[in-house]
Amino acid sequence: MKLMGLYRSPYVRRVAASLNIMGIAYDHDAVPVFDEPEAVKAHNPLVRIPTLVLDDGDALVESYAILDALDEIAGDDKRLIPASGADRRNVMKLTAVSTGTMDKTVMAVYEGRFHPKEKVHKPWIEHNEEQALGGLGFLDQCAAKADNGWLAGSNRISQADVSAVIAFAFAKMARPKLEVDAKFPALANLSARCEAMDEFSSVMP
Repeated sequence: MKLMGLYRSPYVRRVAASLNIMGIAYDHDAVPVFDEPEAVKAHNPLVRIPTLVLDDGDALVESYAILDALDEIAGDDKRLIPASGADRRNVMKLTAVSTGTMDKTVMAVYEGRFHPKEKVHKPWIEHNEEQALGGLGFLDQCAAKADNGWLAGSNRISQADVSAVIAFAFAKMARPKLEVDAKFPALANLSARCEAMDEFSSVMP
């Protein structure tokens, strides 16, 4: 299979790290979607990344749907989101907060990147940054209470950890003035531990 998109995108990176943790081999096509939209459009009508092209030529789109399919491919022993019950709901909730944090950080970045300077609306940037900080604060509280070192309380890494760590790393990279390391020490510790793993370090932006 082939994963399309730059690891600079937190959505691409969370799929890549998940593939690594599950032990699913893939090729990486580091296509810059804004510069080469036709390459992505051939597989994804939305022209968005990540796009995962399967060995049979079928393409999966949107990171949440890709990860759901990968859990099915990986099987129960390696899946990163529990198949059912309260454990699944907990991981899904934490993952949703992490993904929402990514969304808000991206929106803060794009306001300045894609608008002329005279049309950049600073209150909108600050609004999105505050929402991203709210998400990181919630995840930090969960990390501080995690008995066994993993956010969802399981005995191994889950999608909650993958997405939280990548949301944190993206905010740290894209909005350094937010000083997330200092504000969220428990999440910073989880991030440092995960980023030291080959599964994460091999897909650094």
